[in-house]
Amino acid sequence: MAAKKNYSNESISMLKGADRVRKRPAVIFGSDNLEGCIHSFFEILSNSIDEAREGYGSQIIITRFRDGSIEVEDFGRGIPLDFNTKENRYNWELVYCELYAGGKYHNNSAGDYEYSLGLNGLGACATQYASEYFEVTVMRDHTKYSMSFRKGEPVTELMKEPYRFKRTGTIQRWKPDSEVFTETFIPLDSFKEIIKRQSVVNSGIEFILKDEASGEEFSYLYREGIKGYVDELSDMKGITEAHFFSGEGKGRDSDDRDEYKVKAEVAFCFNNEVNVMEYYHNSSFLEHGGSPDKAVRSAFLSEIDKQIRSRDKYKANEAKITFQDIADSLIVVTNTFSTQTSYANQTKKAINNKYVQDFMTQLIRTNLEIWFIENKQMGDKVVEQILVNKRSRENAERTRVNIKKKLMGSIDINNRIKKFVDCRSRDANIRELYIVEGDSALGSVKMGRDAEFQAVMPVRGKILNCLKADYASIFKSEIITDLLKVLGCGVEINDKHNKEISAFNIENLRWNKIIICTDADVDGFQIRTLILAMIYRLTPTLIDTGHVYIAESPLFEITYRPKGKKSDQEETFFAFNEKEKAEILAKYDPSQLNIQRSKGLGENEPEMMWQTTMNPKTRRLIKVCPEDAQKTAEVFDLLLGDNLAGRKLHIEQDGHLYLDMLDIG
Repeated sequence: MAAKKNYSNESISMLKGADRVRKRPAVIFGSDNLEGCIHSFFEILSNSIDEAREGYGSQIIITRFRDGSIEVEDFGRGIPLDFNTKENRYNWELVYCELYAGGKYHNNSAGDYEYSLGLNGLGACATQYASEYFEVTVMRDHTKYSMSFRKGEPVTELMKEPYRFKRTGTIQRWKPDSEVFTETFIPLDSFKEIIKRQSVVNSGIEFILKDEASGEEFSYLYREGIKGYVDELSDMKGITEAHFFSGEGKGRDSDDRDEYKVKAEVAFCFNNEVNVMEYYHNSSFLEHGGSPDKAVRSAFLSEIDKQIRSRDKYKANEAKITFQDIADSLIVVTNTFSTQTSYANQTKKAINNKYVQDFMTQLIRTNLEIWFIENKQMGDKVVEQILVNKRSRENAERTRVNIKKKLMGSIDINNRIKKFVDCRSRDANIRELYIVEGDSALGSVKMGRDAEFQAVMPVRGKILNCLKADYASIFKSEIITDLLKVLGCGVEINDKHNKEISAFNIENLRWNKIIICTDADVDGFQIRTLILAMIYRLTPTLIDTGHVYIAESPLFEITYRPKGKKSDQEETFFAFNEKEKAEILAKYDPSQLNIQRSKGLGENEPEMMWQTTMNPKTRRLIKVCPEDAQKTAEVFDLLLGDNLAGRKLHIEQDGHLYLDMLDIG
């Protein structure tokens, strides 16, 4: 056993230079995986955006090279790299080799950047430190400056040469280092998402994305900013058109803090098909919101509740709306700027400025009140829709409670499912559940089964069409809730209000095979279809995972009795279709054959049920497969949904193909 080292004064050490980032990238970039690598790119892009937003250049070019390196080119003033007499050092050292060095520390007192995304003087240096190589070229003061770094260390002197063109700006190319990040090749879609977001909140700035590998080039420019973006999200199908307003203010987060300036832009509309809430601050996408999110929730809820009350739309003793009722039909995008910002951390995914929240809350409430006054008819539609959302949510909550009560009980002697016949085995890997049609079938299947691993659940009559019924109606059906209890795995709900209903868990499924077993006639086929529709809507994963089967029942029972032979020497054959019947008839003298259309399951002898439908060695099962979910949905809609015209046409064109299923004559 190795001796333990002493924990002494010499045990304490500190990271220096590039190691401050290279050994602990998550401190600056949030993680050392692809997300952190993407954030390192955003740090460089942010500096170019700050320049363009201050009015220096209206275009930013981003190039994604085949080897995974990245280049950002802007047409701003150019990063100062030459000697800084005030600091007695070169600016390239301060910008690219010193954390907490930059030109954005005096934004609140007429600095070079009023509203800056870059704030802490970390981004350019941290990205350089985290790069395999980093190259910068600057055009300013009629001089072209260039310098190169490798793995956080400079490998060239600052090179200068005369530059006679008027153009100014900065070009930075680098390759994220695989020694720092676990993933370094940023997908094209990630670039597209980031750049589109930045074009939305920086109206008038054109972003060009070039991809060397594919040869593609993309241009992003939103001249109307967030209003144009909300129009795009709504796709002009909303309850209302997009509305935009903005405002500026000055305040402080607390009495002992400095006063700072805030500018806010808000665009919103109401839409039944799309709901989006996005927040940006100084161009940074606030994934976790913070102050703007709190302001939106507070302002929209208080003002719309006031509008509902002023219109006397609440029913007697009705509870007030929640913000979720509004959010279900709301598209809102906010874009705020401040000269002093309190980000949750360096990754800038949330802000917590109290004054930003207070200012935005008042701004939104005031403008929302004006909008309702000026747009009375649209306002009435909005109020009605939000009340529909509210009542739908409340109904869903009542349904959720009801379903949990019905489905959470176990199948035991105190909670017996009517006429359900269990098997002896508790091993879910071999247990089979036969869902049969009616009590008569229950008798023959029960007597013909192997009671060790085969259970039987009768379905009494035609169950509810689950594709057309709402959840409240579905879970009022005793047949359906009993069947779901027997399955044991809960239900899957895709409705926005009902996603939490009795969460589905495949691990709780009590069966290896769920076998639908109905008569081979029109009524049997319809019952089979209704059971499949129920499974398709409420537990589709059972189909996806291959647990659902259909038991084929023979259409014909053919008895062969040779002449002169005793009855105990006769043979019985089963034909599952016309082709099989014809093959049997071809082998024997027809005069010695007795052909009967197969009876319903309830009229079959137990021995026949075992031989044709339940014996794993001789039965025929059709596995229900999910290969074409869209086609399945279309067929269910055609047969059981609201597509009446399609169903009529289907009967007219294809009905004759199913006439042999009818017991005519």
